Amino acid sequence: MANVIVVGAQWGDEGKAKITDLLSKSADYIVRYQGGSNAGHTVVVDGETYKFHLIPSGILYENKICVIGPGTVIDPKILIQEIEDLKTRNIAVKGLKVSTAAHVTMPYHLAIDQAEDRGRGNKKIGTTGRGIGPTYADKADRCGIRMSDLIEAKELEEKVNWLVPRKNVILERLYSLPPEDPKKVFEEYREYGEKLKSFVADTSALIFDAIKNKKNILFEGAQGTLLDLDHGTYPYVTSSNPVAGGACIGAGIGPTSIDRVIGVSKAFTTRVGEGPFPTEVFGREADELRATGTAWAEFGTTTGRPRRVGWLDLVLLRYAVRVNGLDCLALTKIDVLDNLDEINICVAYEDSLTGAKYYDLPLASGIFKRVKPIYETLKGWKTSTNKCRASNELAPNAQKYMDRIQEILEIPIAIVSVGHKRHHTIIIEDPIHGPKRVLQKG
Repeated sequence: MANVIVVGAQWGDEGKAKITDLLSKSADYIVRYQGGSNAGHTVVVDGETYKFHLIPSGILYENKICVIGPGTVIDPKILIQEIEDLKTRNIAVKGLKVSTAAHVTMPYHLAIDQAEDRGRGNKKIGTTGRGIGPTYADKADRCGIRMSDLIEAKELEEKVNWLVPRKNVILERLYSLPPEDPKKVFEEYREYGEKLKSFVADTSALIFDAIKNKKNILFEGAQGTLLDLDHGTYPYVTSSNPVAGGACIGAGIGPTSIDRVIGVSKAFTTRVGEGPFPTEVFGREADELRATGTAWAEFGTTTGRPRRVGWLDLVLLRYAVRVNGLDCLALTKIDVLDNLDEINICVAYEDSLTGAKYYDLPLASGIFKRVKPIYETLKGWKTSTNKCRASNELAPNAQKYMDRIQEILEIPIAIVSVGHKRHHTIIIEDPIHGPKRVLQKG
């Protein structure tokens, strides 16, 4: 039995869906514990591409229980679209369970989110505009609508009639936007509740029973460590806790239930939206890393925006190892580097103002936005990794690249992805039952 967390170790978009899909084969339960429809997970199976925003990607396997936990926020319209899409592709959804305590994204949340980010001008965060922040804000303000309300018409009507007029004050007076009609909102969301009612359950109790019965549980994070509300590069972050600790809160279990934490990182770095990005590159280098025109092309699953790209940042990854307690790493998209003569990795930062060097992430935003990367340059391998299925089949320079990453991070690379399909994967060591990380002294 193993209860495992899979977490993004960068700014999201690391290829978590492929790794989760790979590990889901051995899991009985797959649990999504935070975020909302701002997440985008892409899985390619037998030539078919599946894009998920809310449903755990483990749904593609038969006889799995896929849970959307209480720490998530749910746009019911998008969730229903995902369910219907899976049904039309003959994918069973009977194992899908949605927490009664998950909060619901309402139409005024989307309007406020988009208007608020526009209003920030040159200080905009670059949100997806999916209403995630305002939904979590209402949750913290204790006035949110939850899935338990959505499926009970009387509760829903009372809350909508109380909330919508108050939100209309904000929409009209602050943003000069048209008001929402409480009656229309209620009727629309009442229908959503009827369609989703059969999926709603007390998922915390469900997971607790699964743990008692020694089931294998995989906890799937959305976004990434550096987008964490408390531990990310604030204020350019999401509104939830993607870090491993968020799995316990977002799923409704205790930390003693977790056996292992797996981090996922690209072999380089990407970012969507605004905010500092020390290793970002432009021009020809960016085109090579973005892999435009290929199945790996760096465009957001949710937004469609071209991702910002840069060299691998080991300062950020060292931080991710620390705040998540990572036991091992899954390294994705190493094949994107196949044709490069030289490859840079960032091992430290230099403050462009003071000259101070940083080997750990400076959390003061004023410092982080002005640091410059200090690089080590490694020789490229100039050969395809796509057909490799064992680590010893990788070119010597590719192995040296991975060795240097492991040396600096002090954790092993357990999985290497060399392409976008399921079989484009190298398992170096058992990512689930491998040794636990031991803290180094000094």
